[in-house]
Amino acid sequence: MKRHEVSEEEWTLLEPLLPKSGAKTGRPPRDLRQMLNGVMWILSTGAPWRDLPERFGPWETVYGYFKSWRASGVFDTVLDALHLRLDREGKIDWDLWCIDGTSIRATRAAAGASKKVVRTIPKNPPITDLADPKADLAANSISSSTATVRRWKSK
Repeated sequence: MKRHEVSEEEWTLLEPLLPKSGAKTGRPPRDLRQMLNGVMWILSTGAPWRDLPERFGPWETVYGYFKSWRASGVFDTVLDALHLRLDREGKIDWDLWCIDGTSIRATRAAAGASKKVVRTIPKNPPITDLADPKADLAANSISSSTATVRRWKSK
């Protein structure tokens, strides 16, 4: 058994909970354990679907199973069954049990990118030179284009 894959004991618990393919036509269904292992690999590693190792089959197929299982509530059924089993064995405290679904996006700097440097906007000399000193206009004012005094620099 490889890392992030379902063990024999886990598979005996999960196999009855996964839906069997009822279609008699078309392509034969994939091995459910292989598909589940592919889904578990993605969820455990956080890798993109396209980076799924080839031993799990085409990533599109594994993603298709994941998408249909999620939509049909298979993961909810599995979670409920595992809760019941743990409850029967006295291994779960319902007052403390929860799933934290918080997702916090890291900054670019956390991945090694350079931090964004906040720079002050430099004054544009051709525009600020046109401003009328008597008008007392701010340097970033758009009204400076109506200034009457112009300073020309000789070359």
